Amino acid sequence: MSSLTPDAVTAVDTTRQAEDIGDLAVHLRDALWRVESAAIAPIQAPGGLIVAGMGGSAVGGRLAAAAVESRLARPMVVVDDYALPGWAGPETLVLCSSYSGGTEETLSAYDDAVARGAQRLVATTGGELAERARADGVPVIPMPSGFQPRAAVGYAIVSALEAAAVCGVAPSLRGEVEAAAALAEELAAEWGPEGAEDNEAKALARRLEGTVPVIAGAGPAAAAAYRWKCQVNENAGLPAFASALPELCHNEVVGWPAAKSLGRFAAVFLDDSDAHPRNALRTELVAAQTADWADVVERVAPRGESELERLVSLVLLGDLVSLYLAVLRGEDPVAIAPIDSLKAALAER
Repeated sequence: MSSLTPDAVTAVDTTRQAEDIGDLAVHLRDALWRVESAAIAPIQAPGGLIVAGMGGSAVGGRLAAAAVESRLARPMVVVDDYALPGWAGPETLVLCSSYSGGTEETLSAYDDAVARGAQRLVATTGGELAERARADGVPVIPMPSGFQPRAAVGYAIVSALEAAAVCGVAPSLRGEVEAAAALAEELAAEWGPEGAEDNEAKALARRLEGTVPVIAGAGPAAAAAYRWKCQVNENAGLPAFASALPELCHNEVVGWPAAKSLGRFAAVFLDDSDAHPRNALRTELVAAQTADWADVVERVAPRGESELERLVSLVLLGDLVSLYLAVLRGEDPVAIAPIDSLKAALAER
């Protein structure tokens, strides 16, 4: 059995990404305080909320939207592009979220919001986005510096949740955030490097080693599946894909019979105890069907009572699985050379 002890993790994880992942509970609690420090006045946004961001910031918005989906009073959408939807305007609140404050797509979305007369909030560590916001008198939710942007997902989730509450799109989930933080603290101890060598995160990483993971979820769990895909891409440096039920039942399933001839694939299904009964049945049937073609099939159950708790548990588990996959490969999870080279090429144009 490949070692995933604290020493084995530290030998590969030069910037201690494991600690940042394990501190998700700290991030969630600190994020609540940081939103309070921004002293954001209530905002009237009958047109709904747009979360504009890329990478971990966009994922945070997706997870937040998934957590409040059944309680939304108005639309809440995520835009991970340069421009806002055509319906955005003065009755819309746009939360521009960029950890670095220099994400070009988010800066463009901010300018688009200005042009459309949309109301704005910003969540960032600083940079050009903070400068534009402060010059315009737009409230800024301050994020702490020193993280990889993807490790600040707890801050992105809370910023989006609080933006939804401040503009009446969804009720405040502060109590649920506190409960989710308490759960994350427990699970980090159980699943982290100091945990048992056969804990759920380590065992799952070993089973997925050497495969291309295809992660799926229904309803809110689809947002968690996308987070898993992104973390396997960035932390482990591996191809991975995400999809959602029931949509995958109408296309993706047709491709699975060819999997055996193309490589080693793993089908990972993220469950949710509140899933629509037909989606729960579809998950069961597709998982059984895929077993004939995938090298590995896994069903992953979340922990927690509320939707937010369950999503946070899935996020933490997926983050740790991706970290352990990196360790098993001997790859430093901080390395994102293809992104860096792409940014450099874009800067020259």
